[in-house]
Formats: sequence, structure tokens, C-alpha cells
Amino acid sequence: MVLPEGFVVPPWYLLVPVVVVLGGVIALLWAIEPPVTDRTVIAFAPWMMFGASLHVLYKMGAFPASIEPLFSSPLVYGVTAIIAGVVWIIAVFLHVGGLQPTIPRFVGITGTAFFTVFAMFAIFRSIQTGTFEPFWPVIAVVVAGIVTAIAWLALSLWFTDVAATTGATGALVVFGHALDGVTTAVGYDVLGASESVPLSLVLLEAGEALPTAEYIGAGWLFVLVKVVLALVILGLFREFVDERPQQARTILALVAAVGLGPATHNTLLFVVG
Repeated sequence: MVLPEGFVVPPWYLLVPVVVVLGGVIALLWAIEPPVTDRTVIAFAPWMMFGASLHVLYKMGAFPASIEPLFSSPLVYGVTAIIAGVVWIIAVFLHVGGLQPTIPRFVGITGTAFFTVFAMFAIFRSIQTGTFEPFWPVIAVVVAGIVTAIAWLALSLWFTDVAATTGATGALVVFGHALDGVTTAVGYDVLGASESVPLSLVLLEAGEALPTAEYIGAGWLFVLVKVVLALVILGLFREFVDERPQQARTILALVAAVGLGPATHNTLLFVVG
């Protein structure tokens, strides 16, 4: 099995329009070439989280049956990209027209609003059903922050040029993957959650086979691999960021999304039970 469980093939009458519209949004962004800086990447962090909140609501059965497949995996990523891309385009035109001081500010504020509304909706539903459990998700976020700080400090001390070059984008990559690793570990070791991604399951089972599993659980190995892999990617991208910063930061933003999206999904899903 290569793809994780839970992947849904949506009906063609939903898939085709999403693909066509997404292609149009990408083409327009390609044509206008908005700048991609550290601030731009950080501004898109709430959008990565917004997509995760949509998928959690899908798992909660919050959407009408007619449009429910739009928020299944992987189509929800396309839907999120369309909304975020349209907002980015609007931000560019507002900035050019002198109505917005910066593009990232509009993108970030709008993304934060979208994520907050949908995440709170999921939380309110869980409170009503009595499944609201914030303790372990909060612990996971705190631990991920500590792991990120340690990893970034180590990178700054031993590979200063990598940390300086990748900047806030690099920090977001590390945090996204640290949070994904920690939430997966908490889910597997503490909450009894299953793991649907085959490669992740292999790492978790490897950690479970070690003598340390009895004392610190199986997930620590998964967290270590995720964080180290994120740091290695940043090291490999250092020259690329120097030479072609816009393209490199765009790719690193996607790398961050691969970590922060699932991490937010795990966190919010554990919160709502």
C-alpha cells in the first residue's frame, strides 16, 4: 500500500472543476509573479492550518452530502489552494491599487480569520457533543515548540549560514514537522490513535521495537526523524535560497505545509475527540 488510508476519489463532476479552477489560479499567479519572501511564507501558515480544519469538519460530518467530497483527502488540499490563491491575487491587486500596505498582511489576516472561524466551529460542535479534550493537544503544541527551539538553536550554532539564509521560512518548516511528529507520537503512544501513513507506521513500529519503548514510548523516533529530515532539507536548500530566493521559498513553503497541515489536523482532531 503506497497511499495512506482515507484517500477518497471524488466524483468527476467535483474533481474536474476543482482541477480546472486550480489550474487557472496557478496560471494567473504565474503571470503576475507576486513576490515570495519570509513574510509571505509565514502569512500562508494559517492557510495550511485552514485546510486541516476543513478536513476535520469533514470527518465530523459537518458538510452537506452534496459537497462533502470536496473536503475529503486529497481534494481538500486543492480547494484550500484555490481559496488561498484567490485571496493572494486579490491582495496583489489591492496592494497595487494602494488599498493595502503589504501583500502578506492581507493574506495572513484573511487566512487567520478563515482558520479561526472553522476551527472554532469544530470546537463548538465538540463541546456540544461532549468530546472536547484539549489537554494532550496543548501539551503536544508546547512540546513541539520546545523541540523546535532546541533544533533551531542547534542549527544556528553549528550551521549558522543555513539558519540565517532560510530565516523564518526555515523555522516554519522545522516547527511544522516537529508538531506533526509530536502529535503523531502523542496520538500513537497516549491516545491510542492509529497511523494511516505506511512509512510513518514503519517508523513508529521501529520505535516500539526498541528497549526504550517501555519508558518513553515509540513515537520519539518518529519525532527525531521528522526534525532531522527538516533540518537536512534546509541545509540542501541553502544555496538555492541564495541564488533563487523566490522559487526556493515557494518550495520550502510546500515542505512546511506537508508538516503543518497534518500537524494541525492531528491537533484539532484530538481536541474535538
